Amino acid sequence: MIRFIQALYGGLGAGSIYALIAVGFVIIYKSTRIISFAQPGLMVVGALTVAYLGPVYGLPFFLAVPLAMLLIAGLGMVIERAALRPMVGKPVFVMVIITLGIDVVLRVVANRFIGVTVRPVGDPWGFSTFTIAGVPFQTRFLIMLAALAAVVGVLFAFFRYSRMGLAMRAAAFDQETALAQGISVGAVFALSWAIAAALATLAGVFVGTGTPIDQGTWVIALKALPAIIIGGLDSVGGAVIGGLAVGVVESLVAAYQPAYAPWLGNNFELVSPYVVLLLVLLVRPYGLFGTPEVERV
Repeated sequence: MIRFIQALYGGLGAGSIYALIAVGFVIIYKSTRIISFAQPGLMVVGALTVAYLGPVYGLPFFLAVPLAMLLIAGLGMVIERAALRPMVGKPVFVMVIITLGIDVVLRVVANRFIGVTVRPVGDPWGFSTFTIAGVPFQTRFLIMLAALAAVVGVLFAFFRYSRMGLAMRAAAFDQETALAQGISVGAVFALSWAIAAALATLAGVFVGTGTPIDQGTWVIALKALPAIIIGGLDSVGGAVIGGLAVGVVESLVAAYQPAYAPWLGNNFELVSPYVVLLLVLLVRPYGLFGTPEVERV
């Protein structure tokens, strides 16, 4: 039982990273109808920025993180304005390929600064644990879950009550109608990229608190892809649930598969989220919380 609880808790902690990245994917998709594959690069650049602001230049961790989020949010806005805004009206496939190119550029530049070593981002809580009913829990996973809950709460309030949040919801629903009502769709696009970039930075920080970032860290962000498909491409809540589900499935499979299904081979936990993805798509092609699209011919 202790093993199950620890695996479940660790899976929720790892899932919070996937959820943060997945929410960024969904926000950009809802606003622009484009799946941005630049999120892995933004995650690495964000974590690297914290590594330089903190351990290299000596800023306190809790100052370096929000400052890096602001800087990378600005970078996200610049990317949207310089690379994607001029392509409005072009086929979606073209714009998706552009985001892939942006991701490659970001990671190549980041790798030049990372080098052949690893870059710690700082870790004020370390690998400290607390105990409940004799079961040890890592403190960092609790902080990651609390941060995810806080982010979701802030985003919920922003989209529901703020003027710009309501504008983003309107643009996500129908861009032409939003334009007719005087909403700046360009500003919505830029803000969606800024939010996604800031969330990617926070996710990169959480990755770096467990293991210092290196040139392979970006692969972790790819696990958000099954999360957004499972939850639904246009559902922020679905992205959160999908990210947590991916983390839990991965953790439970890693804990029990070697003992109960060794014939599946080593590292099967890396494949397990995609197995869940296929099962969900067989039942719900638009994801658990996605909106089915009906096209009349």
